[in-house]
Amino acid sequence: MTDLSAMFRLTGRTAIVTGAAGGLGRAIAVGLAEAGADVAVMDIDAAGLGATAAAIRTGGRQSIEIVVDVGDEAAGEAAFAEFDRGFERLDILVNNAGIADTVPAPLHDCPTDVWHKVTAVNLHGVFHCARAGLNRMLPRHSGKVVNVASMWGLAGSSSVAPLPAYAATKGAVVNLTRELALEYAPHGITVNAICPGFFRTALGPYDDPDFLAATQGFTPAGRIAEADEIKGTAVYLASRASDFVTGATLVVDGGCMAK
Repeated sequence: MTDLSAMFRLTGRTAIVTGAAGGLGRAIAVGLAEAGADVAVMDIDAAGLGATAAAIRTGGRQSIEIVVDVGDEAAGEAAFAEFDRGFERLDILVNNAGIADTVPAPLHDCPTDVWHKVTAVNLHGVFHCARAGLNRMLPRHSGKVVNVASMWGLAGSSSVAPLPAYAATKGAVVNLTRELALEYAPHGITVNAICPGFFRTALGPYDDPDFLAATQGFTPAGRIAEADEIKGTAVYLASRASDFVTGATLVVDGGCMAK
């Protein structure tokens, strides 16, 4: 009989989590460590990374901090080389780094620099890190890639706030996930996406009572989620429990996309 709890354990596994300085990235990194993984954390925010790595080490797991802008190809390659110096293998890659349009605005008012900045992090960053991670997983014929997209990658965001660059890039991540799943399934590598709804992170102005009320009202569950509520989904997709799951998009949104 299969030991169900053992299927979710990550003991002996090594992970990279990008965008891990806070919010969902920190929660995912700590969650993977709580399940037994050693975790390298990457972000542009050095101070936040230090706090995340400290939390992982406090729990008894190993962690290294790598400061990087994932939208910069050369910097991304250097970051993975630094990972190689700290760990012998890569089992799990979580592409979580992401930013949103600085000010919600319809496309005709979206500044070109905002479009390019969001695209660089949210889409090019996933490309850079996925390519580097897959090149490390392929020789071992195993690995788990988890891309953090958004429910706005499945539907337009303008029902709450117009975020054309964010919605476009997250939609691209969803379909890139499907493409990579097909390409790498024969190599023993799974690629899946998480599409979060409204979570209490710095990505949204949840200290604004009007915004908070709007997001709670839009969510059938009647509330926004706390960052730690993403842990279970991430651990599942990183573990043996999901070995026959690839190309999937798991929506964690309190029912928003069920409307």
